[in-house]
Amino acid sequence: MNTSWTHTTVLLNEAVDALFSDPQAESGDAASATSGCYVDATFGRGGHSRLILSRLSPQGRLIAFDKDPDALAAAATLDDARFSIRHQGFAQLGELPDASVAGVLLDLGISSPQIDNPVRGFSFRFEGPLDMRMDTTRGISVAQWLATAETEKIAEVIRDYGEERFAGAIAKAIVARRHERGAISTTTELAQLVADTVKTREPGQNPATRTFQALRIFINAELEELQQALAASLTVLQAGGRLVVISFHSLEDRIVKQFIAEHSREVYDRRAPFAAPKVMKLKALGRIKPGAAEVAANPRARSAIMRVAQRTAA
Repeated sequence: MNTSWTHTTVLLNEAVDALFSDPQAESGDAASATSGCYVDATFGRGGHSRLILSRLSPQGRLIAFDKDPDALAAAATLDDARFSIRHQGFAQLGELPDASVAGVLLDLGISSPQIDNPVRGFSFRFEGPLDMRMDTTRGISVAQWLATAETEKIAEVIRDYGEERFAGAIAKAIVARRHERGAISTTTELAQLVADTVKTREPGQNPATRTFQALRIFINAELEELQQALAASLTVLQAGGRLVVISFHSLEDRIVKQFIAEHSREVYDRRAPFAAPKVMKLKALGRIKPGAAEVAANPRARSAIMRVAQRTAA
């Protein structure tokens, strides 16, 4: 792991403050350190985890999840008996015991080291293998998938996960290139093909942005994993426990917003108008975006949206 690829944690203090349901614990005062089990479901390079640990009492516990072997290597440098990490995606959150967790933090998307390392194949800015897997120890790469996928499926993925209006044309170009010269194998090959196919684009945006986003989300099943983790949070969170989710694009945020809204309202059975309503499982606590100073210091924070909810006693 090349430590020169650094990562600046987005909404660091805001996220950890929101995670602790005890207002005293939010102060960071060692005297008010909290016990309980917390989950950092996306360890990354450990920015949130280290701050969480600084807020925990000796009896507290932090469980982290991450699929990325580089993140596991970074976690190995964190010497704290209260900390453990699982080489799993956050879809496995439901493996924890019911009502065993006081707070769950999900920091979605990809980290700067993943983007900046050409070998990972996440960025159209660098020449590298067209991989994009979060977990390089399993699954198939984007290049392998594009080598055999049908035109209609490629178009569906780029349209649904990238919200790309030229998805059909891009998919046809990918398959035509495959038949003529062989499958695309590098990031720059794909970026150039998209640029040659997409003739118009929003000012300041690379033509390949939406296609790369779509293929990354698809190959890692990111939205499906998010839905599984959100559902599991209802089971593993204790009453009063906090759910904190940081999203970086509209597809993720829409899922989080709708999930919190669905479980934050009482539902009445129209067939039994006098029956008690189905009690809500969450209480929505708000939405936070990075301030101007954070965005100026870290432009990658500009699209972040953090949503917070609290598990009810229902």
